[in-house]
Amino acid sequence: QVQLVESGGGLVQPGGSLRLSCAASGTADTFYAYTMGWYRQAPGKQRELVASITSSGRLNYANSVKGRFTISRDNAKDTVNLQMNSLKPEDTAVYYCNALLEGFITRDEYWGQGTQVTVSS
Repeated sequence: QVQLVESGGGLVQPGGSLRLSCAASGTADTFYAYTMGWYRQAPGKQRELVASITSSGRLNYANSVKGRFTISRDNAKDTVNLQMNSLKPEDTAVYYCNALLEGFITRDEYWGQGTQVTVSS
């Protein structure tokens, strides 16, 4: 069973930076094959994709974070990071790490427990 553990959330002032990390375990040396993503959910809103990185390194960002957030992965350490700069109050949410492995007939998806990010003065 794959487990994802996020860290790095907290309280930051507008314009500040945070770095979220997600450590995966239980992937049986297949972490490199997963598409890794960060999602967020603000109170009263649906969970939304923030950024993702495929096994080949293809990146995808929500329009609202382009130019401010950077996703990266370290397959040697089974980790994925989200560097968040120029944070805005509207970035306040619980951020979730996601791991997705899709085959021809299978789909394995896992979520972390979430980490709170609060942007406020």
